[in-house]
Amino acid sequence: MPRYEFRCRSCGDTFELSRPMAQSSDPASCPAGHADTVKLLSTVAVGGSSAKSAPAAPAAGGGGSGCCGGGCCG
Repeated sequence: MPRYEFRCRSCGDTFELSRPMAQSSDPASCPAGHADTVKLLSTVAVGGSSAKSAPAAPAAGGGGSGCCGGGCCG
């Protein structure tokens, strides 16, 4: 079940709730009982990557496709 992060506008507390995706936009009360909360946007890391595991850039001037790669630019 996905976790959603909320912030209470009354007390400034940040908290998380687990709920089904169908209820992701439903209002949430903070643990202190305040109802004035806002859902925060979260970033999701699907898979870790680093510079070492990133694919190498293609060599310049090769490949034969595109305008300048295919020799049509002179």
